[in-house]
Amino acid sequence: MKELLGDSLRERGISRRALLQYASYMTSLLALPPSAAAAMADGLAKARRQAVIWLSFQECTGCTESLTRSFSPSLEDLIFDFISLDYHHTLQSASGEAAEAARRQSMQDNKGKYVVVVDGSVPLGDGGVYSMIAGQTNAAMLAETVEHAAAVIAVGTCAAFGGLPEADPNPTGAVPISKLVSGKPVINIPGCPPMPQAMAGTIAHILSFGKLPELDALNRPRAFFGESIHDRCYRRPFYERGLFAKSFDDEGARQGWCLYELGCKGPVTYNACATQKWNGGVSFPIQSGHGCIGCSEPRFWDRGGLYKPLSAGTTDVRKVIAIAAVAGAALGAGSAALARRRAAATTKES
Repeated sequence: MKELLGDSLRERGISRRALLQYASYMTSLLALPPSAAAAMADGLAKARRQAVIWLSFQECTGCTESLTRSFSPSLEDLIFDFISLDYHHTLQSASGEAAEAARRQSMQDNKGKYVVVVDGSVPLGDGGVYSMIAGQTNAAMLAETVEHAAAVIAVGTCAAFGGLPEADPNPTGAVPISKLVSGKPVINIPGCPPMPQAMAGTIAHILSFGKLPELDALNRPRAFFGESIHDRCYRRPFYERGLFAKSFDDEGARQGWCLYELGCKGPVTYNACATQKWNGGVSFPIQSGHGCIGCSEPRFWDRGGLYKPLSAGTTDVRKVIAIAAVAGAALGAGSAALARRRAAATTKES
């Protein structure tokens, strides 16, 4: 843990050029200017491996599956080069008392410096008995582990917003991590599952610059959650023209028309799926023919079902488009008239 990351990379034959290439990739993901790549490379080289304790509570392991199937950076890059993953319920080889001893040892050795990553919500119903680890309720283990942590990263929608366990009728009394952690910065990286690039980019930013990335109102990294799926969707032109698929196998769907009427939640969902895509940049749900289900938003499961359209129907959408077009034309005509009057006044004065 005392070794600088740059020294470790050099010992493994990773050149400065390769580190710069990696930093350029990461800064582009984080929407940082190109000049930040050198600063990130220098920051990473001078960083020490970040101690990370990963807790898994009410979850399906999909968040870990997403991370282990990332392509660039790979899981090996993230674990062996950039972090010291001292505890992880799914990936650790130790079990029982040895596993819990490793968690507490990391907390002691890295007091005030370690990062806690959590996937899954925390059940509070009936004293928290619905999910227990090593004789502790999830709530008790979370409180103990975050006490001396530097920051907490809630990975996946269950941890960030409660997710499926919190959906009605919420029989276990599930709550998101932010409801239980106070006095510590909490970063939310939602998604069901979350995008591995968002996880890797957040860790790289903390290591390089010693601070959290810019966050939105829901504590999500703005670089990955700053724009809606709709804003970047390649089907957006069809939406603007009022061309909507009526079923998943009709002619409109085959021609790539908008999936809004089939329940796509892209207009109200903020994530980087449309730009980063999945499986090494191969595709994302809408490109594969399925509407966005809004999984990176709070209470997405209770927002009306996967195939129920948003409250504004497509007839209203077309009206809005028509009104916007008329308003735009009127605004343009008014601006032109104002410009002509100003030009005439200037000529008269001269």
